[in-house]
Parts: sequence; structure tokens; C-alpha cells
Amino acid sequence: MEIRCTLPQDFWELLHCLKMRSKYAILLAFVVGLVIIEKENNFISRVSDKLKQLPQVLVEANGTEASPALAENGSLASLRELDAAFSQLRSHLHNVTLQLVGEGDPRPRRHILLMATTRTGSSFVGEFFNQQGSIFYLFEPLWHIERTVTFEPGGANAVGSALVYRDVLKQLLLCDLYILESFILPAPEGHLTPFMFRRGSSRSLCEEPVCTPSTKKVFEKYHCKNRRCGPLNITLAAEACRRKQHVALKTVRIRQLEFLQPLVEDPRLDVRIIQLVRDPRAVLASRIVAFSGKYETWKKWASEGEAPLREEEVQRLRWNCESIRLSAELGLRRPGWLRGRYMLVRYEDVARAPLQKAEEMYRFAGLPLTPQVEEWISKNTQAPRDGNGIYSTRKNSSEQFEKWRFSIPFKLAQVVQDACAPAMQLFGYKLASSPAALANRSFSLLEDAQPSWVT
Repeated sequence: MEIRCTLPQDFWELLHCLKMRSKYAILLAFVVGLVIIEKENNFISRVSDKLKQLPQVLVEANGTEASPALAENGSLASLRELDAAFSQLRSHLHNVTLQLVGEGDPRPRRHILLMATTRTGSSFVGEFFNQQGSIFYLFEPLWHIERTVTFEPGGANAVGSALVYRDVLKQLLLCDLYILESFILPAPEGHLTPFMFRRGSSRSLCEEPVCTPSTKKVFEKYHCKNRRCGPLNITLAAEACRRKQHVALKTVRIRQLEFLQPLVEDPRLDVRIIQLVRDPRAVLASRIVAFSGKYETWKKWASEGEAPLREEEVQRLRWNCESIRLSAELGLRRPGWLRGRYMLVRYEDVARAPLQKAEEMYRFAGLPLTPQVEEWISKNTQAPRDGNGIYSTRKNSSEQFEKWRFSIPFKLAQVVQDACAPAMQLFGYKLASSPAALANRSFSLLEDAQPSWVT
């Protein structure tokens, strides 16, 4: 007897009908679902673009951190509601996708996000994934967005900036590298650019076929380290990304973990978030050296007692610590959407036992740790002395991570301890009660890591 399917009245009946027809109909339904998601994503991106025009005040911290402000007309509240509604839709479509494709590929594609702040050792930890041949790794691609989009009074507010970063990040994890062409300056021509920020920090952008023959008279601002390549061909890079089994990205420009929920719930992604933190006293000591112009007031006050610290500078430090703490607390609460997808890592633990922490991070991401990664870690964590340059990833890690204790004045450490006490307590950093305690190597300022930090 021939089975006939009458025209269904809703989407669920359509799926039921299609599933009865053949395995090819299942594929068609899956494609329809992806089209719906893509249309919805495009709508969210347009909403994010509108946010750039909102006349809100952005109070920035260290150039990237800001305190959210509500719009007087309630427009931000409405956008938050829209974002929540779209999040529910993604979750709904994710369930549909799972019903259609079942368990999926036995080797699922992972999307790893290393989330940190400046001078926390994120370049070093990012190399753990950059050295894995099956991972397409990008180093700070959101740098271009920060340089191009105006996140200041009269421009986008803090919520708007977070949404813009998130939408660009999502496209990058999906290997849509063309999204960067709207932000790279000067603008790429014919999908070619010699201005991809820190291209040399991504092996995937410096190996064949992405590494094309070098071109005479073309200045490559961020060139590859070990070979000469022509301007970056974004099309070739996107194709290389799709060929790789996994994608990893390092950024210091995302603070609010809650805004990443739509990425975690997107059925096209399998996101694992690693939040890297470091003792804020060490972070400030490193920033004073690396960004001396920006921290000139801190430097003079600490060394000479001149130029008293302005309250807004201390407040910026306090907000930075609080934003990190709030995101970590959210991750450690293990909300349903984040369960099994968040890991908190202290840089100090990585420095003391790099191979062990690398194994833990790879286990969390569901990936095997390869001999190439192990070899790189062994070679680059036992150097006789630290490498040159503020972005060096070659370190004697077991000796390096506490050097700040002998270069920072105690009164500077006190300011950090007062401003960042809640975050330091959460992450297990002990307070120093005196200059002697700060400089005493036998007195550890680090409590044991908590097993609950790995989810």
C-alpha cells in the first residue's frame, strides 16, 4: 500500500513527513534548519550594527573593559530581550538538528575559545593549540574590530561592543574570515591583505597553501616568522580553516561571559571556553613594563612618589578585576547552557606544570595531545632565560611566573590588593601583609588550585 503524506500544517509535521520519505529528505530538512539559523544570525548582526549608533557613554577599562549603561528610552532592555529570544530559538533548532543527524561525526569539530586579558600569559598558552596540526588557530583577530569600531562616548555602548565582538567571533569560528574585511585597515583588495594582525602567530596562516609566494615591493606589516609569504589571501585562509578538524581562537577583548551563550547554543558550533587568569599584581607589574606610556602615572607614583594616582585609574583597575571575577563566577556556577563547556585556568599553574595543564586543557576540549605539542612545551618552558620581546612565548616558566614579586613596590601591591581583593580570593591569590612577605620566596602567594575549576 502506498503511503501518502498530506501537506503538514506546521514545521514539526513537515519534519515527521520528511523523515518518513528517505534519508535524503532528512538532509534537506537539516539544510532548511541551517538556512533559518543563518537568517536569524544575519538579523542579530544588523541589530548589533544599529547599536553602534546609540548615543551611550562607554566607560572603558584598559582600553577594552567597560561598565554597561542602560539606555534612558529602554532600547537596550528591548535588545536584551531580543537576544534572549534568539538564544531560545537557537536552542530549539539545536534539538531539531540532533533529532535529524543523531550522534553525528565520531570525530566532532571542536571550537576552542581562549578568553583572557592582556599580560596574563595568553600568547604562551595559545601556543598549546597553535602547535597542534589539526587545529586552525587565530591570534587576536578581534584587534581589528577594536581599532575600527568606535567604542567611546557618542559611539557604541558596552553592551553593543560585546554583541559586535560576539557576532564577529561566531563567524570566525565558522571559518567565515571574510567578516574581517570590513575591519582591516587599509581595506583588503581582491581578498588580499598584508595587514592581518600578528599573522606570524598563527601557523595555519603561514603554511601552504595559505603561504603564497612573496611579492616584491609589498610590505607585509605582520609577516610570518619562519618563511616569506605574500599578502594574506583571505579566501585561501578560509578554505584552510574549513579543511582543519578544529578551530581555536585567542582573544583578550571579550569580558562578559554571559554574552557568549548564543555561541555555545548554536548547533553549528561545539564551543569550549577556557578562561585564563593571573595574579592581578603580576598583571599590573607586566603592563607597566610592556605599556609604559599608558601606565606612566603608575610608574612615577610607584618609583618616585610623584603624580598621585587618580581615582579613575584605580577604579579602572577595580572594574577590570570585577569583570573577570563575575565571568568566572558565572562559569563556576555551571548554568545549564555552559555545563561541560567552561574551564578556569590560572597562569601560575600552567607555568609550574605546563605539560600537565596542557593535558588537562586538551582533555577538557575533547582532543588528543600530540607529540608536536609536547615537544614545543618541553622546548619552550625550559629555556635558560626568557625570550626577548613583550610577546615572547619562550620562557623558563617554573622560575618566571613570580619574578614580579621582586620588581613591584609594596605600596603598589597594596593598591592592587585593595582594588582586587574579591577576585584574588576567588582565584586563590594570597595577600602580602608586608614588604618582607612580598619578597620572601619561601612564602607562597598561591593557594592550591580547586578541582571544581575544571567543568
